[in-house]
Amino acid sequence: MLAVNDWLTIALAKGRILPPTLDLFERAGIGCGQLREKTRKLIFSVDEHRLRFILAKPTDIPTYVEYGVADLGIVGKDVLLEQEKELYELLDLKIGPCRLSVAQKCGCGEAAGGYVATKYPRVAEKYFQNRGKQFEVIKLHGSIELAPLLNLADIIVDLVSTGKTLKENNLVEVETIAHITSRLIANPGSYQVKGARVSTLVNMLEQALLEGEEAQC
Repeated sequence: MLAVNDWLTIALAKGRILPPTLDLFERAGIGCGQLREKTRKLIFSVDEHRLRFILAKPTDIPTYVEYGVADLGIVGKDVLLEQEKELYELLDLKIGPCRLSVAQKCGCGEAAGGYVATKYPRVAEKYFQNRGKQFEVIKLHGSIELAPLLNLADIIVDLVSTGKTLKENNLVEVETIAHITSRLIANPGSYQVKGARVSTLVNMLEQALLEGEEAQC
């Protein structure tokens, strides 16, 4: 029988980054077919590789890893910047590239203060404080683009990929706070106890990333 320490539990974010995450694991030789099935299950085991996968909301991934419920997790850098938990960031997986940016109405001059609407209040507050700008942060959970259109906020801080949504709502990107991709994170305790297993998995994923980049050339 396998010991508990022989297994790794990995928390994966549900949503748009899940399919490319599963693609990466499969390029690394880890079958994820059952995770692609239409089911309400949230926990899956891949006995061959002694891996257990948890499917969770992106914002919950760092908490599962912080408390050791999961040894590892995959989540966007935006979530890590906002939550600032004591975790190890092991690998940039290059998945879901986008930008965490400041945007405002087209034609408006540079705002030195006022209201900023965002899903990332901690990041926004720190960013503007470091630049000597006084903004009151309004946290929203839905379509952040609505805030300046309804005069709720002067600017927004949100994720931007193609910029199409901003353009369609008469908004323009004016500053980039950070470039965002998905990262492999680890619980510090798990990293110490299961270091060999973690290193093996990281090497497998690194090789899969390299092969994927070579295939695109």
